[in-house]
Amino acid sequence: MKKILIIEDDPQICDVIKIYFENEGTHTCSVNDGKAALDLIGSGLNEFSLVLLDIMLPHADGFSICKSIRRICDIPVIFITARGREEDILYGYELGCDDYIVKPFRLSELYAKCTALIKRSEGRVISDILECGSIKLDTRSLQCFSNEKETELPPKEFAILHFLMQHKEQVIDRDTLLNRIWGYDYFGSDRVVDNHIRLLRKALGSAGKQIKTVIGRGYKLSDK
Repeated sequence: MKKILIIEDDPQICDVIKIYFENEGTHTCSVNDGKAALDLIGSGLNEFSLVLLDIMLPHADGFSICKSIRRICDIPVIFITARGREEDILYGYELGCDDYIVKPFRLSELYAKCTALIKRSEGRVISDILECGSIKLDTRSLQCFSNEKETELPPKEFAILHFLMQHKEQVIDRDTLLNRIWGYDYFGSDRVVDNHIRLLRKALGSAGKQIKTVIGRGYKLSDK
């Protein structure tokens, strides 16, 4: 049975979505606070098939929540929000959302999109383990292994490595890493990326050489 997580602080919107979806035979669970959502995500999202996510939430915004979700799994995420600016929509997709719906919306259309995304995701085989050369990442337990030995990584280094492993053999520029890991509201130097890459390489030991510097462009993770 499908079950959808609704992260929405407007009780009226939350209630009408829940009633409509339950009438269609889809179970729902809801939280109305950003911190509560992050706590729930931290305990795992295995019981859910899809997340409906508002952006303007108390204590943690939807962009931060989407970023946290993408660090651990590939569950479909749909933003449902009043923020219809082009930059917000583009940022939502950059963070990894599957759809972005601006309020007000038709419940029938929302339900149809959810159903289509769930069917599509059920056809994907998603592994919790990412591997590249001598590096292995367990995204469920948040463990990193380098040359078959567990390596402790701080949150930022883990997030950078996770993103590089999701895009191995691709050149990733500093701005992309800044936006994905630190967010658009970060105003410091892009050299912070270089510092964390240096720390990441050091933590990985001999496997750190798999993170290649592409001069003038950024970084690439290779299997050798």
